[in-house]
Amino acid sequence: MTDEPRQQVQPLDPPMVPFAVVGIAIWAVLALVLWVLHDRLRDAGHGSWLPIAVAGFVWGFPGLATMLVHDRNRKRRRARAAAAGGGAAVAPTGNDGGAAVSDSFKTAVPPQA
Repeated sequence: MTDEPRQQVQPLDPPMVPFAVVGIAIWAVLALVLWVLHDRLRDAGHGSWLPIAVAGFVWGFPGLATMLVHDRNRKRRRARAAAAGGGAAVAPTGNDGGAAVSDSFKTAVPPQA
């Protein structure tokens, strides 16, 4: 094993709004298909599938709102990292050289050399 320092791999931070929009669209299409087949599904004992699909569609909107906030914060994190020299998208806890705190999950990460 070599004693060379390993380069720290940075976590992915993709935009999340497209994932939420695609999820809402999938639930909407599924709800429409299940609406067309609702009588047959109800007769087969699967009458709850349509309300489940509608609930998935409706619950997608709070998820979309959350992802809008996440992406807004993501832009702020990236701008701050670029201004600080292009390092990891983290905010230090203070000028004492202590551990940095990830802005996305509020977890401590080791300071970078």
